[in-house]
Amino acid sequence: MFLGVLIWAREGTESPALKRIKQIGRIITLAFPKSRMTNNQLIALKRPIDQVGVEERVARFQTRSIKTEAKIQGLKMALNMIDLTTLEGKDTEGKVRQMCYKAVHPHDALPDLPTVAAVCVYPTHVATAVDALKGSGVKVAAVATAFPSGNSSRKIKLADTKIAVDAGADEVDMVISRGEFLSGNYSFVFDEIAAIKEACGKARLKVILETGELSTLDNVRHASDIAMLAGADFIKTSTGKISPAATMPVTLTMLEAIRDFYYETGKMVGMKPAGGISKSKLALHNLVMVKETLGDAWLSNEWFRFGASSLANDVLMQLAKQAEGRYQGLDYFSKD
Repeated sequence: MFLGVLIWAREGTESPALKRIKQIGRIITLAFPKSRMTNNQLIALKRPIDQVGVEERVARFQTRSIKTEAKIQGLKMALNMIDLTTLEGKDTEGKVRQMCYKAVHPHDALPDLPTVAAVCVYPTHVATAVDALKGSGVKVAAVATAFPSGNSSRKIKLADTKIAVDAGADEVDMVISRGEFLSGNYSFVFDEIAAIKEACGKARLKVILETGELSTLDNVRHASDIAMLAGADFIKTSTGKISPAATMPVTLTMLEAIRDFYYETGKMVGMKPAGGISKSKLALHNLVMVKETLGDAWLSNEWFRFGASSLANDVLMQLAKQAEGRYQGLDYFSKD
């Protein structure tokens, strides 16, 4: 369990990782000739996941039927939880500003709609997004730490994070070093997350696990636990560049990790499924899963997000149908 973790630290020193754990709950600090946690303490966090049980619970969530007014409320809630994203090599200032306009005005024909939660861009476009969204309440998130591969030195990852934060990012989406995790070097992953969290300052940190590369639900759960213990404000399934991404069994496994972490520490952590959620029906099933796993406190964009730009247009199409009684063509909705 988290609160029984033993932290090995060099006597008289305190790493960023150790600082984070002290903020979370009870720990025992032992003098030992190590500068950081050993893998043994992090291996102790492992717990097996009943995949069949997870899939059965997911199947029950998918049987829920949401109609009429409840559906409209759910669709508006989903829209308000979306992080609109552009993460391409051909991104321009104009494209970022167009996306920011859509973030604030999702569909001009439906003026009573909420804004989306945030826009997500590369660090070099943060200043443009901050300027375009001034006064709107929409957050600016930036991917960092050698997104999407995560294959770079910690020095470069910290510099990447600093560029985003200095430009005004409200949130930073980092990627874990999956190669280190899969090699069993859990302390490397833990310390890296803790260091990036410290570099974020006041910005919230979303930790991307890239679950499509972790192979098993056991690994997804273990990575979730390490990320939260190291200081993640959100845990996130995927970069959107790898398939499979935010499947419902993966998302449920992460939600249950968040629930257990909250029971053990009293600390709320947010959740962001990203990649593969392009239809409103699937988004609503995810919201039902959040409500029944974590409760109403997580049903806001403060604690739950969708990383799915394509979802926005499907939600808008469904809302337009509810308002007008017919579907509008895709040409009525901007792609950016």
